[in-house]
Amino acid sequence: MAAAIGPFLPGPASGPYQIDALLERAELGEVYRARDTRLGRDIAVKVLPDAVASSPDRLARFEREAKAVASLNIPTSSLCTPSRRWPGPAS
Repeated sequence: MAAAIGPFLPGPASGPYQIDALLERAELGEVYRARDTRLGRDIAVKVLPDAVASSPDRLARFEREAKAVASLNIPTSSLCTPSRRWPGPAS
């Protein structure tokens, strides 16, 4: 079995997303390069640390960020899709 990438286990544990690599780690989360296997396109997946995900104010900030990105209609912009909670980190 392939090694975990951050909190993701390879295969079905990551749903339709094939996680390729960590792009950035910051206070508000980690961003991974991934592939949406349903839509056949490259995406970024942002994972919030527990301290952010458990804080109503910080979680609201993340949700505002997601809504702002989702409202963009620029060909070179990113597409924001609904958030999903994964069970705990890979071990």
